[in-house]
Amino acid sequence: MQLHFLGAAGTVTGSKTLVEHAGRRVLVDCGLFQGVKQLRLRNWRELPVPASSIDAVVLTHAHLDHSGFLPRLVNLGFRGRVHATRASFDLCKLLLVDAGHLFEEEAAFANRHGFSRHQPALPLFTRDDALRTLARFEPQDFDETFEPVPGLQVTLRPAGHILGAASARLQASGRSVLFSGDLGRDDDLVMKPPAAPSAADLVLIESTYGDRLHPAVDALDELASAIGRTAARGGIVVIPAFAVGRAQTLLHMLQQLKATQRIPDLPIYLNSPMAAGATRLYMHWNELHRLSDADCERIEAGTRIVETVEDSKRLNQLKWPSVIVSASGMLTGGRVLHHLVAYAGASRNTIVLPGYQAPGTRGAALLGGATSLKIHGEYVPVRAEVVAMASLSAHADRDGLLRWLARLPSPPREVLVGHGEATAADALRLAIEERFGWRARVAEDGERLELD
Repeated sequence: MQLHFLGAAGTVTGSKTLVEHAGRRVLVDCGLFQGVKQLRLRNWRELPVPASSIDAVVLTHAHLDHSGFLPRLVNLGFRGRVHATRASFDLCKLLLVDAGHLFEEEAAFANRHGFSRHQPALPLFTRDDALRTLARFEPQDFDETFEPVPGLQVTLRPAGHILGAASARLQASGRSVLFSGDLGRDDDLVMKPPAAPSAADLVLIESTYGDRLHPAVDALDELASAIGRTAARGGIVVIPAFAVGRAQTLLHMLQQLKATQRIPDLPIYLNSPMAAGATRLYMHWNELHRLSDADCERIEAGTRIVETVEDSKRLNQLKWPSVIVSASGMLTGGRVLHHLVAYAGASRNTIVLPGYQAPGTRGAALLGGATSLKIHGEYVPVRAEVVAMASLSAHADRDGLLRWLARLPSPPREVLVGHGEATAADALRLAIEERFGWRARVAEDGERLELD
């Protein structure tokens, strides 16, 4: 087997690793680059190999930094099958279609207001492109081995993180490689912990939080405190949240806090059609997470789901304390931007940032103390309180990643660290060497590796 790193090496987004065996090509993950502009521009490039030469794609999970390049790949000529767990396929039906719709909306908005440098501004892909891509999916069960191409066996094991997320073990000709995918937390409020990994010659592990530990604080206390302060000021709480995973965790927390009277009985709005659909999927796939039927019913009864654009606009005129959960989680697009325009300028309001914010995103700018944000071509002042909740990350921290590696049945020949910023990846590499004495190094963008 030969591996070629095409993304998520030296950065957190754009996960793509090309695996070649016996003249066939399989792409493990097919994600969008997100964050700073020079990364986003890579989404417009063609791959180093023709898309038509790729025989299959294996997805570890549905987040766009792992799946969002698929419609673009199909537009570039890919005609193979896409393999993912059944729950990941269900989420991709929402995520990819919604992404295409947002790309179209953003291009149309840019063209109407003339703030794009491109004439006309074009979407990376459209809703119809996403729908055509979904026809190429071939859903798989956890722990069942399949062959995306002859002679290459793949097994997907639960990774926690979000619904359907998996680690992927590939084996051919007596050699094996294990992709961790994005690993969840052992103590996640919603998702079950990652399954124990299978033995492999080479292990590729993510390092999003490879240089840090999650704060030893109670996330419920943090959220209750922020909401309580804001309600006392008569303000609005805006929570940008990833539509899949983070939104469901927040809704669960908010209902817990209301049920125990730790926050006022204020309205909770979910303003993301994709998050609403994902929440319904979490209720359908209840064997994959920790939430009980009662928890799901409480979320459904206590959340006001915003369906129409008109209702979304009305949220920008609220006169009483409320909580708005909306996408996107890093403030890169979506309806939440309109809520920022409405509420970021008033000091009585609060913006809660629940989790990782990639460099170059508006969320990262807020974490850095930005006093204004550029939204739809104009600068919006930021006077609202900004609350960072790192305790809500859905990624394993450094110790969680090491615990997962410690459960390997036997030492690998090598560990490659990826899917992290340079400092996080190198810190995890060093921790692996010191903890286990294994050979470990950081994967490099564009690197080719032969597993002989």
